[in-house]
Amino acid sequence: YMGWVKSEKLAGVLQQPLMRLCAWYLYGEKHRGYALNPVANFHLQNGAVLWRLNWMADASPRGLTASCGMMVNYRYFLEDTMANSATYLGTKQIKASEQLLSLVSQFQQSSKL
Repeated sequence: YMGWVKSEKLAGVLQQPLMRLCAWYLYGEKHRGYALNPVANFHLQNGAVLWRLNWMADASPRGLTASCGMMVNYRYFLEDTMANSATYLGTKQIKASEQLLSLVSQFQQSSKL
């Protein structure tokens, strides 16, 4: 059922749309204004930055089933952790890297079509 992974061509075609969708899920999908994903919410509450999406970082059957093989990195800048946490908890704004924001923007543009 995960045969698409074995096809380099198909996996290549799916990479960007799935990356955009994952970025939107982590950044844009909310529950009561906070990140819907519980792991993202945990890290963001603690002041992390939504840092990087990694394509095929977990190609195990479980990783493919859970997230199409994608994994996310959260980065903690110690000097900004308290401010990031306060901003997220107070205004529900997510601090994210340029890579993530670019993917979110691409998702938003493609969803307007």
